[in-house]
Amino acid sequence: MKHCGTQELETERLVLRRLSIDDSEMMFNNWASDRQVTQYLRWNAHRSWGETAETLNEWEKHYDDPAFYQWGITDKHTGVLFGTISLFPAPALKMGWHLNTERLGPAWEVGYALGRKWWNKGYATEALCTVRDYWFDTVGADWLAAVHANENIASSAVLQKAGFVYDHDVTDRKFDGTPVPCRAYHLLKEEL
Repeated sequence: MKHCGTQELETERLVLRRLSIDDSEMMFNNWASDRQVTQYLRWNAHRSWGETAETLNEWEKHYDDPAFYQWGITDKHTGVLFGTISLFPAPALKMGWHLNTERLGPAWEVGYALGRKWWNKGYATEALCTVRDYWFDTVGADWLAAVHANENIASSAVLQKAGFVYDHDVTDRKFDGTPVPCRAYHLLKEEL
């Protein structure tokens, strides 16, 4: 595995790109402030553009790190930013897998969020499949993990469309420590 960082990726309808503080207004308005979007995420809805700007400022600092993967999801034709997708190390997910993680290496998890206006149009699956292929083909990883809240059945459908397989139940935690009953999935490069 050779980390390559957040490189721009394109699909038929999307551009996945690095984010900057200049994206604060679109991120806040299009999804970060929406409680319905964030109800199943680890973080709570942002209360102000300032909170969104702080998050983006923090992410911007890490883009030089080849092991940092955080993309903004934009409409290829309009340039409108309407979501994020990221890959991150998941040390809390080292137990319970029904596969040989000793051979495959540590867990890296994928996470995504899209504005409600863009739900049910295939954008999440399109972005996930692009990041999945980048992870396996460019970075050279052998597997990828994903976790979603039990109640988030839409995320389950997205993961399965991208080839992920349910593995086991797990209790994940929001950033504030609140426990959330979840389902853990895995995807092996060799099974694609």
